This record gives sequence, structure tokens and C-alpha cells, in this order.
Amino acid sequence: MRPKYAVVLLAAGLVACGSNTTTSTSASKASAGGTLYYLTRRPSEHLDPQRTYIGRDIANESRLVYRTLTTYPTATGKDATKVVPDLATDTGRMSNGAKTWEFTLRPGVKWQDGSPVTCEDIRYGVSRTFATDVITGGPIYALQFLDIPKDAKGSVYKGPYVKNPDGQAAFDKAVSCNGETITFKLKQPVADFAYAVTMPAWAPYKKAQDKGDKSNYAVFSNGPYKLEGSWEKGKGGTFVRNDQWDAATDQIRKALPDKIVFTEGLQDEVIAQRLTADQGNDKYAVSDRSVPPAMRPQVKGNPSLKSRFEIVDAPYVDYLVPNFRKMTNPLVRQALLTATNKAAWVTATGGTDAGKPAQSVISPVVNGYKQFDAYGVPDQGDPAKAKDLLTQAGVSTPYPITLTYNGGTPTSAKSASALKEGWEKAGFAVTLNELTDTYYNVIQNPANASKYDVTWASWGADWPNASTDVPVLWDSRLNLSAASNGQDYGLYSSDKVNAMIDKAYLETDLTKQAALWGDIDEQVAKDIAYIPLRSQRFFLLWGSGVKGWIDNPSTSNFPDLGALGVE
Repeated sequence: MRPKYAVVLLAAGLVACGSNTTTSTSASKASAGGTLYYLTRRPSEHLDPQRTYIGRDIANESRLVYRTLTTYPTATGKDATKVVPDLATDTGRMSNGAKTWEFTLRPGVKWQDGSPVTCEDIRYGVSRTFATDVITGGPIYALQFLDIPKDAKGSVYKGPYVKNPDGQAAFDKAVSCNGETITFKLKQPVADFAYAVTMPAWAPYKKAQDKGDKSNYAVFSNGPYKLEGSWEKGKGGTFVRNDQWDAATDQIRKALPDKIVFTEGLQDEVIAQRLTADQGNDKYAVSDRSVPPAMRPQVKGNPSLKSRFEIVDAPYVDYLVPNFRKMTNPLVRQALLTATNKAAWVTATGGTDAGKPAQSVISPVVNGYKQFDAYGVPDQGDPAKAKDLLTQAGVSTPYPITLTYNGGTPTSAKSASALKEGWEKAGFAVTLNELTDTYYNVIQNPANASKYDVTWASWGADWPNASTDVPVLWDSRLNLSAASNGQDYGLYSSDKVNAMIDKAYLETDLTKQAALWGDIDEQVAKDIAYIPLRSQRFFLLWGSGVKGWIDNPSTSNFPDLGALGVE
């Protein structure tokens, strides 16, 4: 989600390109040593690299514990989105019309136990993605890209936990090692594959450490930090220096603090209050959570805070997903879209400091964004027209629907209520289903689809190309199994769109390809597979003792732990 682009929290999903701060940032040089504190609300659903798909967690894991073949620099602006070598000696060698990619591992990189990171470790990490009934929740690019045949139940390769000689042979052909050079053979051209392998899902994994689902909160590091003790979901954990990390092999991560302490489960208001007060250890604290709307005037009006907050464009778009198994009548979906008051949603989520009404699920900062308005609906919605559409649909009113959304905060409750009010003016009867602990693992399970008519979602491109928006969200062939719908929460399916996606992949000129993604996005919008709500902005605050703050779009503009230190 999640920019890297990646998926955000409410704010959390992908990583993205382009930032626009409205205040100065803390550019002071940071020195090594001390403890950095990270305050957050939502628990991490996964620390397993192959299962991680929340933008915040991708950013943090990539900087602290999991190195990948390529990555992004600790930089700002467009420079931050240029892929650079990490575990590999270069950004990959493409051949066969972008269907074959080779990477050679750099020597000297070690796991936290001192053993070397090998090509076979990369192969094993990638293999875990195929165990879709065990390694759930992560991105599915390996299943989408690698040249491995399918059977009636999906890929013929079922991952490393199932003995299947034919499936294993297919995987071995698609992903092979020659010494410390790994070769990926793809079923389709992927001209931006060097960007794909920046994600933790493509990170190495040491087979001896793998306990399947029980490894979800285990961390075995090849980065500058390692987990001290264990991670407690809802509470957090502490990362300390990994003495097997060699800075000579890593030109990206500065690794300045001696410790980084994560605290989960804090309310956004509490986080903002603590960072504003700037007392004790909170002087050395950062957060991924935006300052709540009610507290923003206080922060903006306080001269002492001017140098340690920012309002920055984020790569994420809030949107709604109609359930195509339940909301089968296109006129009902059009009525829902027409009644949606996205302006009220923006106001409830914090106004212009938090974002602006969206017309597309693709962020304007991503290559492939196309400006269009599929149905000409005003941002405030049109309840009268929506009511007429329900009449044309021939359904009884009030028409009952259930909205499932990611809650737990006053802001999320107000936002959902704003949608409910607009919809009910048009003739819908709305039940709000609030999820507060975990979210995506619920709406990604098709077994739960009978419980909702529409879901809230948020998405950011996984790298700076809409190839990580359109196919991931709308290619129905990527529905994995009875246990996971991938990222297609509404179970949308269109042969026309699938064919358009295939055509776009055949275009290896990324500029021309971007235009094709925009055309597909417009088609999906006309099918009302989604209802766009808001292009997000973040309002971030940090402690006075935090140094080296940068706006890095490759970390979704979340705190870049590869750059930060403490005074």
C-alpha cells in the first residue's frame, strides 16, 4: 500500500513520489547515539517481510531490518524515487524484452547471526509468497509476474510448505541462482521490475528461521538493527544495533540512534499532546500519525512549533469499494456514487490540511494519473439525482447497505457519519460497521464479503508508476484463493479491463505505458468499481531533539528512519 509505494493506515497502505511542505523542516545534522522513540496508534499486522503491505511498516522495516536487491536513497524530491542498488551490485540487468532480469549480490552482507546472505535466501523469501494460505496479507507481485503456470486453484507452485515436485520444478525454472547471481523469468514484460524488488516481499528469508504463520512477529535481521526480545502486538518493541551489519556494504542507511523504541496503541490526540508538550523522552519522538483536526489550529498558531511540524502531500487516495457480489445493479452503484458527499468527507478528515476531493484512485503525483470525471457528480454529491437513479434501478427504498470502515478515532467516526448522512438523503438505509483492531486482513478475506455492501480503502502506488495501482486493484485474475482476494476488496471482474492491462504491460516505454494505465483507470471508474474520496495530506509533528528530518516520498513521507538521529 501502500509507495514504495504502499498501503496507508487511515493514513496507513503502499510509498510515493512528490512532496510539498508548507513549513520548514528539521534539516540539522544528526550525530550517532541515543534513543529515538516512535509513537503510533495502529498495531503492525505483520513484521514478516513477505506479509508486510502497510506503507508505514514497509518504510520502517526497509530502513531497519530487511534489505532488498534495490531500494531508495535517503533523499528528498524526485531524487528520492530513483531506484538504487542495495543487496545487489546494480539495479538489475534486463533482457528478453523485459521478461528476464538478473541481479548479482554484493559480498559481505550478513544475517544477525553472522552467516552470509545468499542467493538461495532470496529465492526462499520469494517462494514464501506462493504459500497464500499461510503467508497472507502481503503483495502478490511474485505470483503476478513470475513465469509459473496456473492450475484451477491458482499457481501450480504452492510455496515451500507443500511437497509438490511439479510445482517446485516450475518455481526453480522461474527463479534460479548461479553462484550469487539470481535470475527472474517473468511471464510478461515488466519494464519497472527494478522498482518491484525494493519491497520487503522480495527480501531474503533464512529457511532455518521460518516457522510459517508463527513467524509473523519474528524478525531475523540483515539490516543495521535487530529486534531486542520480542514484539508485542498493541504494545510495540525495541530495536538495537545489529553488530553484524557492516556500513561498508550499505550506502543508504545512516543508522544513527543506538536504539529505536516503538510504542503502539496510543490515541492520536495523546500522541499530538505529547509531541507538543515536548517533555522527557518525547523530545526524541516521531510519529506516523497526523495531528488530529481539532488540534491543528493550536499547533499552527504556536511559534515554538514552527520548525518541527509539516503539512505534506501524501501519495494515498481514500476511496470506497462497492461489493460486486451484493451490489450487482449498476444503477444502484451509480446512485451510491452520486449521493457520496466527498467534500463532507474531506471536511471531517481535517479539511484542506488533510487533503482534497479526489476524482481517481490514482494519486496525481503518480505516473499514469489521468484527469477525468466519469459521471460529472459535484463534490457535495447530488442526493436528488441519486434518488432518481434508485427509482430507475427498480429497487425498494430505503435501500439497505452496510459500510465497513477502519475506525477507532473521532475523525474516522465523523467521516463515516458524513457518508451516511449523504447516502440516507438519497434513499439508502445505512449501517456502519466499524473495525478498530485490524482491518485489511478482514476485508481481504472473501468469506467476509457477505457482511458488507461497501468498504472504505486507501491506496498508494508501490513505486512511481500506476502499474502498481491499476493491475493490483482491478485485475480479477489476481484473486488468489478462498482465503484472500488480494487487494480487490469488492471482487470486481472485467474481461475488457483484464485485456487492457495485458496490452499496457506489453508497452515497455514507461511514459507510453503510463498513459495506458490512465485509460484503464477511467474505464474502471465508469464501471463504478470504486468511488474516489480524497487525495491525502499528512500533518506531522516531531520532538525538538529529533534531527535530520527529511521529506522522503519513497517512505510515503512517513519518518525516514534511515536518516533520523537525536540531539
